[in-house]
Amino acid sequence: MFHTYEEAVDWIHTRLRLGIKPGLKRMEWMMERLNHPERRMKSVHIGGTNGKGSTVAYLRSILQQAGYQVGTFTSPYFEHFNERISKNGVPINDEDIIQLVNIIYPLALELEKTELGGPSEFEIITVMAMVYFSDLSPVDIVIFEVGLGGRWDSTNIIYPLISIITSIGLDHTNILGNSYEEIAFEKAGIIKNGISLVTAVKQVEALEVIKKTAQEKKASFYELNHQFEIIDNHSLQAGEAFSLRTVFETFHQLEISMVGKHQVENASLAVMASILLKKYYSFMIEETHIQSGLKAAYWPGRFEFISQNPVVIIDGAHNEEGIEALVSELKKRYQDKKIHIVFSALRDKKLDKMIWNLDQVADKIMFVEFDFPRASKAEDLFHISTSNNKDYRHNWKEAIQEEWTKIKEKEILVITGSLYFLSDVKPYIMNLIK
Repeated sequence: MFHTYEEAVDWIHTRLRLGIKPGLKRMEWMMERLNHPERRMKSVHIGGTNGKGSTVAYLRSILQQAGYQVGTFTSPYFEHFNERISKNGVPINDEDIIQLVNIIYPLALELEKTELGGPSEFEIITVMAMVYFSDLSPVDIVIFEVGLGGRWDSTNIIYPLISIITSIGLDHTNILGNSYEEIAFEKAGIIKNGISLVTAVKQVEALEVIKKTAQEKKASFYELNHQFEIIDNHSLQAGEAFSLRTVFETFHQLEISMVGKHQVENASLAVMASILLKKYYSFMIEETHIQSGLKAAYWPGRFEFISQNPVVIIDGAHNEEGIEALVSELKKRYQDKKIHIVFSALRDKKLDKMIWNLDQVADKIMFVEFDFPRASKAEDLFHISTSNNKDYRHNWKEAIQEEWTKIKEKEILVITGSLYFLSDVKPYIMNLIK
């Protein structure tokens, strides 16, 4: 048994050695032993390649504005492990982590002795969330973010009120497949019999897979640009404004504080989900709650302004689609400025296309590396780039300090790439610019 927070979290992290273990048999075994906490909560399930975390934040904020207690389960954490399990945006406390680990630890030992094998790190954290929200600190509704894929993800043990698939991109192809159809098949695995699906997936081939699954499961289908549509989207100095037309009602003059067309799409998914919660599950959500909830929503590391003078932005664009969205926004907002980029990424990503896109917008690009098992070497990233003004550093702190001290009035600094990288960067640069 564990007596300190450090002991408990260290044990959780030791489960990383087991890697990713697809399948729900271990989850089913643990749910049975714990008297099925997954059945004792109302939930929303959010999957997709990009936009999951932001959509969680928008929906949570709307529900909170309506007066509900909202649990969230998200990954990865940005600065602190406890963020993964939060209540009304406040991370779980250390004492509850210890209590939950002590509940699950003996089950993990017992499970290891079976033919199923021991649970993975992600399975353990998922179970912790379910026990927390059903028994230790019950809430009105829990929003679960899929960890990887959907069909065999440990969160897929739940039977939600609504399912959301944000987008499809060519990420984690070594696990999920090399085509949009294959990845869509895995993502569509969260669709449940008779449970409404809301989606912003755009690729025709991916949509066909998702629609087919929804039809087979007799799940009502709400698709962006069909059952709900963004109208009059325009950028604000720090955010976006738009209206949303749905099959039920139209919302005018909505505002969000996060930047980019993709964030408007994520917000529209949350609004559509909130309408369905109100219409079919008697959640008391009014238009004022939607307006105030969207404006208040915040998710770290998504085109986040760390400084306005000079402009310093961090953005967790960790795959090709994320980089494309970032580059598009930089071109739209900063045509009159020179853009300096600091980039680091995991080596299992499609780095050539990501870096090519950054090269198109960067006046200078600096490649760095960070302490993480799957992190790319700075020199390897440097050699992929075709930029005429590129450099690399092994020490990312020195690189960022160097760029920060050199930035001029008509220049901006953008630090982007892996979320694991940005989780180290943010506290460092916040201290640097004080």
